[in-house]
Amino acid sequence: MSSPFARSAIASTRAVVSRTGRRGFTSSSSRRSESLFVHRDTDYNNPSIKFEFTPENLKTANEIIARYPPQYKKGACMPLLDLGQRQNKGWTSISVMNEVARLLDMPKMRVYEVATFYTMYNREPVAPNFVQLCTTTPCQLGGCGSTKILETIESHLGIHPGQTTKDGKFTLIEVECLGACSNAPMMQIGDEFYEDLTPETTIKILDTLAKGEKPKPGPQSNRQTSENSAGLTSLTTKPYGPGEFCLPEFQ
Repeated sequence: MSSPFARSAIASTRAVVSRTGRRGFTSSSSRRSESLFVHRDTDYNNPSIKFEFTPENLKTANEIIARYPPQYKKGACMPLLDLGQRQNKGWTSISVMNEVARLLDMPKMRVYEVATFYTMYNREPVAPNFVQLCTTTPCQLGGCGSTKILETIESHLGIHPGQTTKDGKFTLIEVECLGACSNAPMMQIGDEFYEDLTPETTIKILDTLAKGEKPKPGPQSNRQTSENSAGLTSLTTKPYGPGEFCLPEFQ
């Protein structure tokens, strides 16, 4: 049998639930995030807009599908969505998803689940120069810091994250770690990484792209990759060959 205290606590909780319609254990407001997942037909994104892979991309798609056993060809969903996005000017429309579902004999909803889960699939149109600036901790702390780079991009292009320039050349977003922490701060534009950024080199990259030219990818400093900018402090001697220090019977 429950104690009077327990009965009182239960009654109090029920009273809160009945008044508010939800459990009163937090004061945080609920936030709807369906904009990330829910599709709404628009004049530029609806199933009536036909999408088909080009003959060249269809051949590539079939080559990808052939890597999987027939009963597991749905494993090709992600690379086919990427292929469709590249053909569709950088974004994955509902028609792209439907075509991938058709090719893989998958329920459309299964493809929608993949496309809405992974942020690499852009479900709204983006500009040809899709600027993804990393603003996670290493990039915030490395070099001049990603905050300064973000401010530089915003000032130079006149847009904020999630927006596209009026001339339709640049779309800017902030992203999580892109795996180039040793070269922070950095950004990805298209398939290329631009690393060791400063406000000056960032503007130079943007201006080059605006002219329709391709800037040099990789570190924008005097580094070749991600080596120590002060020079090697280890591994300074010639590496020994296979078996060099092994017993004679193992050489």
